[in-house]
Amino acid sequence: MDLNQLATTLLDRLGKLGLTVATAESCTGGNIAHHITLIPGSSSAMLGGVVSYHNSVKERVLNVNPADIEQYGAVSRAVVEQMALGVKALTGADLTLATSGIAGPGGGTSDKPVGTVWMAVASPLGVVSEVVRFDGSRSEVIEATTGHVITMALRQLELIK
Repeated sequence: MDLNQLATTLLDRLGKLGLTVATAESCTGGNIAHHITLIPGSSSAMLGGVVSYHNSVKERVLNVNPADIEQYGAVSRAVVEQMALGVKALTGADLTLATSGIAGPGGGTSDKPVGTVWMAVASPLGVVSEVVRFDGSRSEVIEATTGHVITMALRQLELIK
């Protein structure tokens, strides 16, 4: 499924369940929110998003614990889960999607090579997170991350029914 189809499916399912969505994006830089808002009628479910590219925004706006950024790094389960919960608290959305990763071409390490992305989805069922290492250019990593986290959200919505 392409990103337009994924976003359309997400909005359809949210509409059927009467739920809302918001995003907290670092490495995707607003791409998830962009693809959702490309769909006509998205305002019925999309509340907003935060592009928290710098750690200070993660901390001040999304309430990510600075000690966790120091200990685990911005690209970590602890940080991305707090981002998802932070945007949930900020917007009141039922479903939130968060990303933090290394899109490249630089910035990778042996522990976290370029293409490493942590993604989290917070829903009424709790928070789920995954780490994936995507191959490709910067734009390909961003697009792949966008599709993957929307798919994660769709899986959570299937469990809510």
